[in-house]
Amino acid sequence: MSNLVAVSDLHVTYKENREVVEQLRPLTPQDWLLVAGDVGERLTDVGWALSVLKERFERVVWTPGNHELWTMPDDPVTLRGVERYKALVELCRKLDVLTPEDPYETWHGPGGPVRVAPLFLGYDYTWLPDGYDTKEAGLAYAHYTGVVCTDEYMLHPDPYPTRDDWCRARVAETEQRLEECDPAVPFVFVNHYPLVRQPTRVLRFPEFAQWCGTVLTADWHTRFNTAAMVYGHLHIPRSTVYDGVPFEEVSLGYPREWQPRQRPPGLPRRILPVTSS
Repeated sequence: MSNLVAVSDLHVTYKENREVVEQLRPLTPQDWLLVAGDVGERLTDVGWALSVLKERFERVVWTPGNHELWTMPDDPVTLRGVERYKALVELCRKLDVLTPEDPYETWHGPGGPVRVAPLFLGYDYTWLPDGYDTKEAGLAYAHYTGVVCTDEYMLHPDPYPTRDDWCRARVAETEQRLEECDPAVPFVFVNHYPLVRQPTRVLRFPEFAQWCGTVLTADWHTRFNTAAMVYGHLHIPRSTVYDGVPFEEVSLGYPREWQPRQRPPGLPRRILPVTSS
């Protein structure tokens, strides 16, 4: 029996996380693995992790997080923005790993068929802190509190003027692709960020939500026939339901976050078939 399973935020820069990746196994040889971003910051690390996973899973589907798009000062790969993303896509294609630039494939296991749609959308600073109504005001508040995403210094949007411009372009392009798909086959969306803002309401520092998504996707899970939405980024692994649609946060996170938990990381998380609790 084939399963559709998922993981995100592997952050393999950390030795402890690399050991977790080395231990990840499918439930059956036919399983598909969805990887919802933040594998690592350097292309060599991303390539290592995805190649390990591709050897074990029948199909691996990847979408970028913010960390893959960082251009760090000591990184030998100096590509920025769109060119860096294109290099990541080319790396995945050499490994036979699906990306947001490839045709959406259909998984036919129990609970299917479903169309697996890896999304690369970004964020546009529209999930503002309560009481603030502009990007400038929201960012000023974040700088005041000291809760500022490293993207502000490492994630370059070239050739777009801003990260929010890049986000809006990606949303428009992706929306058109989704509308062209057969609505009879449900989607499983895979994106680094949740499509709706509700999951960010549990953040310890709510001002961080500015770097977590966009209002432009708030109705996608209801407008499109959606079986499940898989995401990461928040490092708060859990299952929630919005408007009848399961949202699965499947992150590993940093060792300091997952090591204190009573149970080891239950990864990869099974998305389909749905198991009764």
